[in-house]
Amino acid sequence: MSSASERSRAPDNPRAVLARHGLAAKKSWGQNFLVDRTVHERISRAAAAGAEDVVVEIGAGLGTLTAALLAAPVPPARIVAVERDPDMLGVLRAELGADSRVEVRAEDAVHFDFAALARASGRAVIVVGNLPYQITTALLFAIVDAGDAVSRAIVMVQREFAERVVAIPGSKIYGRLSVMVQQQAMARLLFNVSPGAFFPRPRVMSAVMSIARRPRWLAPVCDEVLFSRVVKESFSTRRKMLRRSLGDGFGDAVAAAAFATSRVEGTRRPEELTVGEFARLADALAVAAAAAQDETQLAEPDLK
Repeated sequence: MSSASERSRAPDNPRAVLARHGLAAKKSWGQNFLVDRTVHERISRAAAAGAEDVVVEIGAGLGTLTAALLAAPVPPARIVAVERDPDMLGVLRAELGADSRVEVRAEDAVHFDFAALARASGRAVIVVGNLPYQITTALLFAIVDAGDAVSRAIVMVQREFAERVVAIPGSKIYGRLSVMVQQQAMARLLFNVSPGAFFPRPRVMSAVMSIARRPRWLAPVCDEVLFSRVVKESFSTRRKMLRRSLGDGFGDAVAAAAFATSRVEGTRRPEELTVGEFARLADALAVAAAAAQDETQLAEPDLK
């Protein structure tokens, strides 16, 4: 039988929790606390954590989403609440520290070791959280790059950011973020969250996204590091044609050979390419660069 401290309870209103601890939202930290209990419950349902699952909550804050996860019909076995604000850490320990299912960690979520936790847990973890605006991109890449260590993530971000993640080729907002996330994961926008769901109210609309790892990359490549470099260099000057941006990075001759082999026209711009075309281009660049290196070595005089 669970102890009294571990019995599921509905999360308190964040305003009440703040008042109880004599705190206020910090503008310098970009803190906007989710007060809509319905959204808490929808995030909890979307996470679909089972009785043996371990959930990592990024930016656990006041612990209201943590409490919602614990109050689910089938709560997870364990929640690792990651937070770096000292005041919020104090709140989490006071509100939930007595519950053995909750582990509060004072860490920067960008550097959280998902792989180590997955190994210790014997299974991939589930990630939830309201990602801080200033580090949303870094956090999302940390989650995606964790690979098999994260089974899925249900995260809240600014809607504009979510739209960039799921953007399709040819749109103005399609970019490096779109390609790299879609290559490694299946991303879906689940629902929007209005400013009125937060305290204090932000000036932007938010959205909850589902990020589920793919069993293998969408478009297989020979060199994953090179693929990432090609995508990054292509979008670093997105207004330039690919033959110019990749010519600068790999050399005009290598780039020209790769365009011919991959059947991707060098006159196109990066936002026009599908993930598969980027993969073909990266593989062709690998072959062309290796051939150019071999030719250089053959041309060098034998000084022995």
